[in-house]
Amino acid sequence: MLCRLVIRDFVLVHELALDFQPGFGALTGETGAGKSLLIDALAFVLGERAEAGLIRSGASRAEVTAEFDASVDPAFVAWFAEQAIPLEAGEGVLIRRVLDAGGRSRALINGVPVTLQQVRTAGEWLLDIHGQHAHQSLLRAEAQRQLVDDFGQLQTQARSVATAWREWAAARQALLDAGKRSGDIEARRQTLAWQIKSLSELANDQPDWGWQAMGEEQSRLAHASSLIELTQSAVDVLGEGDEPMMTILGRLQHRLQEGAGLDSRLQEPTDLLAAASNELSEALTLLRRHLDRFEVDPVRLAEIERRMAGMLELARKHLVEPAALPFLYRDMVAEAEQLADATDVAALEARVKATAAAYVDAAARLTKGRTKAAKALSKGVSDAMQELALGGGQCRIALQALDGDGSAHGNERIELQISGLAGDDWRPLSKVVSGGELSRISLAIQVVTSACSAVPTLIFDEVDVGIGGGVAEVVGRLLAKLGEHRQVLCVTHLAQVAARASWQWQVSKEKADGLFQSRVQVLDDAARIEEIARMLGGVEITARTRAHAAEMLQLG
Repeated sequence: MLCRLVIRDFVLVHELALDFQPGFGALTGETGAGKSLLIDALAFVLGERAEAGLIRSGASRAEVTAEFDASVDPAFVAWFAEQAIPLEAGEGVLIRRVLDAGGRSRALINGVPVTLQQVRTAGEWLLDIHGQHAHQSLLRAEAQRQLVDDFGQLQTQARSVATAWREWAAARQALLDAGKRSGDIEARRQTLAWQIKSLSELANDQPDWGWQAMGEEQSRLAHASSLIELTQSAVDVLGEGDEPMMTILGRLQHRLQEGAGLDSRLQEPTDLLAAASNELSEALTLLRRHLDRFEVDPVRLAEIERRMAGMLELARKHLVEPAALPFLYRDMVAEAEQLADATDVAALEARVKATAAAYVDAAARLTKGRTKAAKALSKGVSDAMQELALGGGQCRIALQALDGDGSAHGNERIELQISGLAGDDWRPLSKVVSGGELSRISLAIQVVTSACSAVPTLIFDEVDVGIGGGVAEVVGRLLAKLGEHRQVLCVTHLAQVAARASWQWQVSKEKADGLFQSRVQVLDDAARIEEIARMLGGVEITARTRAHAAEMLQLG
């Protein structure tokens, strides 16, 4: 569950630290005090898009940190391991997000920098926010489909259907293209075959087909005579001339060694000359060995120059560097293979058949899951509607078969239908309900779907708008029932809902240093009576109003 929320310089909040409790909690206060601001802060820290306007006036940045206790969901723990984010057994999750004045934000989970997508993914396991305008989305077909899939935990099956549909569509398009472009494809294949043959004559196992090595060998062979002359000259100077350097150096070293016996200060230069003599001796050995292996090979030189000329000609023709020819060759071979597949009508038809069968199978499994989920959800929402003063109203989630081959979303269109509110016939939700009725049906759906969710913390942001009286008491009772099994926080303006909460906070707005700031007060029993009385009464709170508030809290 959500344990702690720390907010700094966010909208109207300068600094606020809140410790949350389990069960059902209510967040109340005057209109405009900033009750929904806490919901906005939670949405921000869990990855919602943000802009610099969220930073409190006069501050350079906004920061929100949310702390959740340990999760026992194996999939959640496994996800942390996959993302290389530390999550020790028994320890919680700390999410921190900072927004600067330039509109740039950064996020961390357990101290590790992460992307906003990673934050959103983690948030899906930790907390679910039901907004006050959620009922409006219920009128959209895609929202109704998503509702059923989420309720039935059919997201994986739905993704499989979408993937199968795309593969089937791609296979059909490839078969269609094969017929339309067969002439162009065959012409391209012939061109590629000729180009591949030309390149294959130069191919070998070296990464650049030996271009660099050939360049070095060609340079050596082309200058063989001058290199032999240079090497022989060096050998003569060092050891084979009339008075070679090694002989002179040997005599000098011998004389210095004798002098070192008379003056020890000559020993160091003598030793250096000995080291130099060893180095020169090694150089002379290498030069002689190199000279022995040197040969003038005009046949080999001509062969190398012919191959290099061929590579240069092909490189100019294809507008690439000679060393890039192997990569060009590889790409051409791959394209030729693809074109061969593109003109193999039998193979393309077989692929269309196989992908069609895969789609039909995936879509059938999804339909089966949706049928089961729709039945359970219809009953749950219908039962909740009776409690929310929609007596006689029934909800049915209809799966209407699509004409043709289906769609990327499956073989059916999903439609929420209502009967008993504006006649006994089943009619689409958008055709039969008023705004208030739609709000209550939305709340019924949220309560039913939340009860089946594994998310430990549920936030309801003024979902009780447009209801009152006995219906408000039912809403409070439903939320309290949810709070028996998970953490529930509701932003509300209804005393009947707040009285059902096991704990309550009051949000108020005050002016400090010329700026308005929101503050949150944890209410004790006495303060709760005053707040419930304020929500019940008008401008003046009477003793009778306080007594009524106390009675509501006692019954709640």
